[in-house]
Amino acid sequence: MKRSRTLVRGAIAAALLAMAAGFVALGIWQIERRAWKHALIAAVDARIHRTPAPPPKPAQWPQVSAERDAYRHVRVTGRYRPEGETRVRAVSDLGAGYWVMTPLTTRNFTVLVNRGFVAQGAHALPAPEGVVAVSGLLRISEPDGGFLRRNNPASGNWYSRDVTAIAQAQRLSNVAPYFIDAEARADSDYPVGGLTVVHFPDNHMVYALTWFALAVMSLGGAWKVAATRGRHLHHK
Repeated sequence: MKRSRTLVRGAIAAALLAMAAGFVALGIWQIERRAWKHALIAAVDARIHRTPAPPPKPAQWPQVSAERDAYRHVRVTGRYRPEGETRVRAVSDLGAGYWVMTPLTTRNFTVLVNRGFVAQGAHALPAPEGVVAVSGLLRISEPDGGFLRRNNPASGNWYSRDVTAIAQAQRLSNVAPYFIDAEARADSDYPVGGLTVVHFPDNHMVYALTWFALAVMSLGGAWKVAATRGRHLHHK
């Protein structure tokens, strides 16, 4: 019976030591993620403040990624296609309303432009006619829908700026796999541009400290089990 208890205590101590090692590994991983996140934030900040450049062309689309391209300051020239406009439900600093997503056809491709925010019940100015130049931030497509709400193209209810789904619903072809958040205009009419929120959650240090704390607790538990085992052996 005593031998059985000793084996159980040994197994518990070993399990706790293994857990401690796992928690330490997770803590180190969070520290590495924190360094990566800070580098990403610095890169995005640099992109936002650069002089606007042309967005990726069709040949470059397969390489477009959030890490490398999100929030690039871009400028594109083309003609709006108001017949393909889509409104996506949103909440901004101005309240509840919609993002106005309008296709812009360039010489080589079509790109969805988020012309800005329109409050619920407000009237939005139509897209400008003729050739226009649009500057703004490149954004990566938001597939599937919003939080707990899926896009429903059939009913025209959109909760995220899903480029592929919107392009299919509006029967657009050769559409870029990203959209552009247009900059604010000089006037104050709807839609209001320039409302892009650049936010990257940075809780990695909190997570790392939590994992390290769990590692310490596991080590403490292993030491306690080992000490108890030692006392039992001493009293034999």
